[in-house]
Amino acid sequence: MPSKFRKSELSSGYDSPTGKISVILYEYPFNERIRTYLRLEHLFLSLSDLMARTDPMDHHFALTTIFEVMDVGARADLKSDVLKDLDKQKQILNGYRGNPAIAEGMLDHVIGQLDRCFASLNALPGKAGQSLTENDWLMSIRSRVGIPGGTCEFDLPAYFAWQHHSIAARQKDLQRWASTLAPLAESIHLLLKLLRDSGSPQKVIALGGQFQQNLPQGRTFQLLRLALNPDLNLIPEISGNRLMVSIRLMCHGEDDRLHPGTGDGAFELTLCS
Repeated sequence: MPSKFRKSELSSGYDSPTGKISVILYEYPFNERIRTYLRLEHLFLSLSDLMARTDPMDHHFALTTIFEVMDVGARADLKSDVLKDLDKQKQILNGYRGNPAIAEGMLDHVIGQLDRCFASLNALPGKAGQSLTENDWLMSIRSRVGIPGGTCEFDLPAYFAWQHHSIAARQKDLQRWASTLAPLAESIHLLLKLLRDSGSPQKVIALGGQFQQNLPQGRTFQLLRLALNPDLNLIPEISGNRLMVSIRLMCHGEDDRLHPGTGDGAFELTLCS
């Protein structure tokens, strides 16, 4: 399984030594670019998990996830945005050279990662998964996955036969197809890691289930992270812009609707720029 598709810290939560999730981690993007990055990261993590499994149905959904990545990556300026962000991060980090508080070895390591991601992504022709569009067999499947029941054996007998190949053969094919997306996955992972590392967590309390905070002027935040104890049985509804963040804690009722929480709720808030 390519390491490009994995990250050590899942956005869904942190695991405690007992195996129980100690907090659920929610993330809220402040702009469309970061929203796209988070969606792609979610898809790459799903792809990694599905490819590692052995059931043909899991491999079917791995293939449909590849198609979803291609759909998200079809945005004309996505590759350009990622390359610009990689270069921007490199320039920012180079500005720390000579700072006695910064370890030069670690700085060189991260800048090296940025250079490798930039070179790998820049070398790819066209948009994400562009080379896969030349595979008529894959495109015949892609054209039918959006149709309810559209991948039945009588519609796509060749695909039905592929699902009966050995586990190793199917995984080898999936690895080959997914490898065309690896430079984008690695770049997205690195950019989001650097963004997440830029924030400092603070413990706050939502009085009566409501929390608002004015954002400092002169600084542009791109991502909000909220860590909440699952034992509280609360769900955050987050909204925000460049001036303010507003969070309302909700609870899931027996009628399967969300209702405003009325009690005080503590959580950890991190603003990343």
